[in-house]
Amino acid sequence: MTRFAGKVAVVTGAGSGVGAIMAQMLVEEGGRVVVAGRRPELLEKVAAPLGDAAIAVRADVTDEGDVANMVDAALESFGQVDILMNNAAQPGKDLYIWEQTLDNWNAVIGIDVTAAMLCSREVIRRSMMDRRTGSIVNFSSTAGWNGMPRKSHYCTAKAALRTLTKVVALEAGPYGIRCNCLVPGSIDTDLYRNWVHRIAVEKGISDEERHAELVAGSALQTITTPEEVARTALFLASDEARTITGQSVVVDAGVVMAG
Repeated sequence: MTRFAGKVAVVTGAGSGVGAIMAQMLVEEGGRVVVAGRRPELLEKVAAPLGDAAIAVRADVTDEGDVANMVDAALESFGQVDILMNNAAQPGKDLYIWEQTLDNWNAVIGIDVTAAMLCSREVIRRSMMDRRTGSIVNFSSTAGWNGMPRKSHYCTAKAALRTLTKVVALEAGPYGIRCNCLVPGSIDTDLYRNWVHRIAVEKGISDEERHAELVAGSALQTITTPEEVARTALFLASDEARTITGQSVVVDAGVVMAG
């Protein structure tokens, strides 16, 4: 497919995981990509195999100056921004609310919510608005739907992204710009496996038993892969989703069933 021929995408948090996979998939479908993140060595590994269709840009997306520079690089290299994947995130440290620290709270709110606002603001006003076209995908989590113990910071941030998505969709819609929110559950990554191991140790059970407990709560009795999340994100970013905006789309094998 060539759904993204002539399109330029900015993918944040693109040094590994879902971000790296999305960058590759976008180029495979004809797009050009700004691979953005905080670790240049990882970004270069993602961008290099993609050739002239990708550039690596070091950016702390919680910093206004870095975000502006990231968009500068996109415009200088490719002339426009059509798609923004607000994928950058961090889980922070698991703490009960009575243990919560302001540093932990602010760090997660900063990268999981404030960064999405800054990146959206810059691409809208500097490329999408005048051209009256664009698609933004925010990345939330089912943790922000029902909440999870010891994750007040993360759950609050991910819930806020769903509301930010609606506001951006309403404000930018008259300019032909769409904004949607992808809401994954557990994703089969190293981050997930490390978390499963830590909780398993705390509970005195095996990693396999802890994983089984988690998937037992899903209708499909399985876990989502990074590729499945990436494919859903690309659909939302593509013209195939032309009249879908302001929506939160859950990808979690049937744990959260909204509607």
